[in-house]
Amino acid sequence: MKVLMFGWEFPPHIAGGLGTACYGLTKGLAKNEVEILFVMPHASGDEDETAVRILNASDIEIFANVKDLEEFWEHVNFFEIGSNLVPYLGPEEFETLVNYNIKGTQDKNQIVGFGQKYKFSGKYGANLLEEVARYALVAASVALHEQFDVIHAHDWLTYIAGIVAKKVSGKPLVIHVHATEFDRSGENINRQVYDIERWGMVEADRVITVSNLTRNIVINRYGIDPEKVITVHNAVDFQGYSSVNVERSVPDKVVTFLGRITYQKGPEYFIEAAAKVLKSYPHVRFVMAGSGDMFNRSIRRVARLGIASRFHFTGFLQGADVQRMFAYSDVYVMPSVSEPFGISPLEAMRSNVPTIISKQSGVAEVLKHAIKVDFWDVNALADAMHGLLAYPALSKMAVRCGLEEVNALKWDNAAFHVKKVYESAVTPII
Repeated sequence: MKVLMFGWEFPPHIAGGLGTACYGLTKGLAKNEVEILFVMPHASGDEDETAVRILNASDIEIFANVKDLEEFWEHVNFFEIGSNLVPYLGPEEFETLVNYNIKGTQDKNQIVGFGQKYKFSGKYGANLLEEVARYALVAASVALHEQFDVIHAHDWLTYIAGIVAKKVSGKPLVIHVHATEFDRSGENINRQVYDIERWGMVEADRVITVSNLTRNIVINRYGIDPEKVITVHNAVDFQGYSSVNVERSVPDKVVTFLGRITYQKGPEYFIEAAAKVLKSYPHVRFVMAGSGDMFNRSIRRVARLGIASRFHFTGFLQGADVQRMFAYSDVYVMPSVSEPFGISPLEAMRSNVPTIISKQSGVAEVLKHAIKVDFWDVNALADAMHGLLAYPALSKMAVRCGLEEVNALKWDNAAFHVKKVYESAVTPII
């Protein structure tokens, strides 16, 4: 089976768990005899291509001939002059919108950038929607020339690319929901992003969610048919993993938060719980490893609570630095407000670190030996931290059982189920 896959990032150049998940899944799919062409906005050339063939969207010429362009316009009608894409319209309006508004010397060729290459940053900057739209044009060009059986689009950034590829090729589309706008923003959603997400879900032949928590959001908040929404839990790839030995310069124990410092990840609950723990267990240091829009606010809150001498901010970590941080840690905490899955607890448990996670996380569905608390219950979170710090027997049991549990969660198994989803989309049961 051949898959045309769209993803915004791929190791070693990643901003979070999405790229890591894509990497693990593609390696698992390769072992399940799935051939993958992975299209990313900006490839640096040092990506691991042992399991995939990577296409750099920045190297693709848009519609190199008139025939391709005519075929594109025959199937796609939601691009227009001036904005490339109107992302705030709903699916029905997208379908009926044919608004070329030809002015002066402009024509349809110029609308889509006929015969040119777009240079993508592959980042998450201010012109993100523009890059998403142009990436969809690249998707059309690729889909017109490559051979494949099914299309797989990861996260909202690539859903429009997947839709366009489906329209020009006629192949089934599978979208992978790693997170929703409700996870990222709570009830204060970005309507443009929500509309793109829902449009992708509506157009998809199958929707893969990383947890039942996310599946329920897709069904209830986006109105998607439950019959086509399938949960496939994430896993973790420990190939090449080796333990890291570190020497501490202080005797204190270390409790770590590792993730984006944003509303979704619950950093404020970690800080409040830390202040409570320090009142009864002063020989501990707290580390917040990450970056995000709540970074400065978190620093200010730590200062107001008077715990700055016991609290450390490392900034964003990746690769070997993440492993070293786990090696320093005595407890790992993921207090997410809404976490579709959450791979970092698995990495922590593999590093022999006892772990506390929020009940509002997808990974809570598959872990039995992590301590689970409601994200908002700061007292319960503080009690869990204190218990793992003060009672060695509890910590040792969590480490032993957690390691056994996490070693059973393999990408090969997840990929097997994803392949079954592909097969059901290619040959649907009537």
